[in-house]
Amino acid sequence: MNIIAVDIGNTNICIGFFLDGQEQFIKSIPGQSHTKLTNCLKDAWDKIPFAEGSKEKKRDGVIVISSVKPAWTEMVREIVKENFDERVYIIGKDIPLPMTLWVDEPDKIGTDRVISAAAAYAVVEDAVVIADFGTAVTIDLVDQNGIFQGGVICPGFKISAQALKENTAQLPNIKVTKPKAPYGKNTADAINCGLYYSIIGALEEVVRRYAEQIGRWPQTIITGSAAKTIKDDCKFIDNYVPNLVVKGIVLAYQKYIEEKSR
Repeated sequence: MNIIAVDIGNTNICIGFFLDGQEQFIKSIPGQSHTKLTNCLKDAWDKIPFAEGSKEKKRDGVIVISSVKPAWTEMVREIVKENFDERVYIIGKDIPLPMTLWVDEPDKIGTDRVISAAAAYAVVEDAVVIADFGTAVTIDLVDQNGIFQGGVICPGFKISAQALKENTAQLPNIKVTKPKAPYGKNTADAINCGLYYSIIGALEEVVRRYAEQIGRWPQTIITGSAAKTIKDDCKFIDNYVPNLVVKGIVLAYQKYIEEKSR
């Protein structure tokens, strides 16, 4: 199976290229960078072999998208149509979500949350919490039966820092990093410590409450662009898995193909 998995977030677009099911590369590109995005997609598509017996020299591959930003979905669709004359497959529209959702509005749940949860459950095969640290922070629960129960959504580091800057007279905007001490001796460091430790504390508290709700302690997996920053101070987590959404896209497509062939 040859697949280009495209994870469209609120800030970046992550592209994973898999040839014969093996990961070739995963790259994160700013969503505004049309040229870089086009070049990355071209680089991957040109490496996909032609389908056997194809007189039109069609390549034996697919482009599958999970997106939380419709405008960027259309941008990728147009790039693919213009450069490869191919269609894209959208998770949640062309490809079904790969797990059952027990939530009030299943059609409004971000597909990135569901497919990363499915990817985590496929490995753990038990109750699991998936925390994705991106523009927003999502902390979701899958029960021991593989059912997506829902979760919480918090502002990410960048949004929180911007909110402090924009709603106060003198606080600076900062980039959150791992603090050198648990308290700041200047304003910037105090903000950094506050945002850094508050999200770690929120994660630990939410996981504890999930455990009380289901009567067992779930495994906890963190992912997302900011997860690397906090992982060493989250002793209660079980795994840090970069690019879990990209891997979830591949899993969702595989499941779709398997069920279609039955």
